[in-house]
Amino acid sequence: MKQLGLIGYPLGHSFSKKYYQEKFKNEGIDHIDYDLYPISSITDFPSLYLNNSDFYGVNVTIPYKKDVMAYLNELSEEAEEIGAVNCIQIKHTDHGIHLKGFNTDAYGFEMSLRPLLKPHHQKALVFGNGGATKAVVYSLKRLGIAYQIVSRTKTPNNLSYSDLSPEIIKDHLLLINCTPLGTFPNIEEHPDLPYEAIGADHLLYDLIYNPEETSFLKKGKEKGAMIKNGYEMLVLQAEKNWEIWNQ
Repeated sequence: MKQLGLIGYPLGHSFSKKYYQEKFKNEGIDHIDYDLYPISSITDFPSLYLNNSDFYGVNVTIPYKKDVMAYLNELSEEAEEIGAVNCIQIKHTDHGIHLKGFNTDAYGFEMSLRPLLKPHHQKALVFGNGGATKAVVYSLKRLGIAYQIVSRTKTPNNLSYSDLSPEIIKDHLLLINCTPLGTFPNIEEHPDLPYEAIGADHLLYDLIYNPEETSFLKKGKEKGAMIKNGYEMLVLQAEKNWEIWNQ
């Protein structure tokens, strides 16, 4: 039985496990298993694959997206630039085990955003400055969209939420939430910004997918903006992982 899985700690609800198990069932794939590996230390990671040639791919979630890079032989171009890995291809060869890291979050985000972009979506505000932001910023650069990061603390490079005037919102027609604000069960939370400045030309993208419509997206929708949640991003990155593992 071939094995795939997800490492992180702690691991609660997993989109990945549910997604791949349904995929295997629907496509009649009965020789591969996908499981969760809640490892309390990244030093436990090699024990999954060192003596198990059936273990050929893994997803990585918090807090190991950076730490796991020390165990890899190779990084894809986007993983190197982003500085975080969420997908690892494990190849068992006659010459040893070769691990290559990828960041498919960037692919999922970019491919789900592209069809929604209009010519006026030239400037973006990105809320939050965690790991997800790095993948989003990588994609915005590829798309030629200027961006400004907004975080709780003002820095030489980041705006703070208190800096956000209606004029700034009107000047940035793509608004992207990379924070956990609004995730179930705290569904009333949202980034603190002047929502009254949002209009029909705005596109609001929230990486959260549970709930389907966050408070951030609802407030944008009320102002006539186009909205998008993070579900398709997850599906696209999951399919990209599958492609990478089975190359």
